[in-house]
Amino acid sequence: MLDMMAGVRSDEELDALKHAVSEFYAKRADEELERLWQSGQWNEQTLKDFANAHYRTPYKQ
Repeated sequence: MLDMMAGVRSDEELDALKHAVSEFYAKRADEELERLWQSGQWNEQTLKDFANAHYRTPYKQ
């Protein structure tokens, strides 16, 4: 990755590299979610639970 970044010569190239890396990880996440769905580990209820979940870190006062 560092070798690729060393070859970046313009803002446009950096944007293209960022986009390619983002697409790579988005595809991997999508494949993993599909695997979880197909295996039955995730379902409609799991999605509803995530929609209503609050995972914020409590702040100390």
